[in-house]
Amino acid sequence: MTGPVVLHGGGEFLPGDETVVRAILALAPRVGGVVRVAVVPTAAARGRPDLAAAIGVEAFRRVAAEAGIPVQVVAVRIVDAGSAADPSLADRLAASTIIYLPGGDPDIIPTLYPGTAAWAALERAHAGGAVLAGASAGAMALAAWTWTPRGGIPGLGVVQGIGVAPHADAASWEQAVARYGADVPPALGFIGLAEQTAVIVPGTGGTTGDAGTTGDPWRVVGEGEVRWMSAAARAAGESPLVARHGETIGP
Repeated sequence: MTGPVVLHGGGEFLPGDETVVRAILALAPRVGGVVRVAVVPTAAARGRPDLAAAIGVEAFRRVAAEAGIPVQVVAVRIVDAGSAADPSLADRLAASTIIYLPGGDPDIIPTLYPGTAAWAALERAHAGGAVLAGASAGAMALAAWTWTPRGGIPGLGVVQGIGVAPHADAASWEQAVARYGADVPPALGFIGLAEQTAVIVPGTGGTTGDAGTTGDPWRVVGEGEVRWMSAAARAAGESPLVARHGETIGP
């Protein structure tokens, strides 16, 4: 089995994002009655990773307390090759039931993680039912294709079949398509996520289903909108499907 994947459009942990955080907590398995959360600020490595992690830790603790969910929240500081190879940090990931990747620079996670102890631990946790969540650059990294300022690159492929545009609402959709969608291969679908809005890709008995092809529908949570275009819709120049909180997209 694999756990759910949560793709978040950004603006994570700011006021108004409580709905998404609460939904992630509700999805997670418990170990000894407790949800174990790891906030992993890899994408913020060139900026202020400790601040990014601290904000996430505080938000999970606060929302869990409000919801009455027992929780243990830790920052797992994977920010470079050395920390990605650190077995003690990998063990923390493997023991988590939520692994959350906040935003930052979109090229760091896809280029740093493959072949590392951190990636093996993340895969192991996810295979055991842990929730994987990424916001903005974190969401882009979990997809099949990732935009970077120097051009598109393969993502980690946890969610196959898509490229992701974060920070994409009605006003910015055309700009998001032009920026984030320009290099997405034609065989892939394309999803735009508004800030403080996410899609929940259900866990499976095997690997996560491709968007629009297999698996259960994806549920929207949060304050904004999600825009979805299958590969066929992109090729035909169709308008995106727009979904809001509680609605579904995908297969």
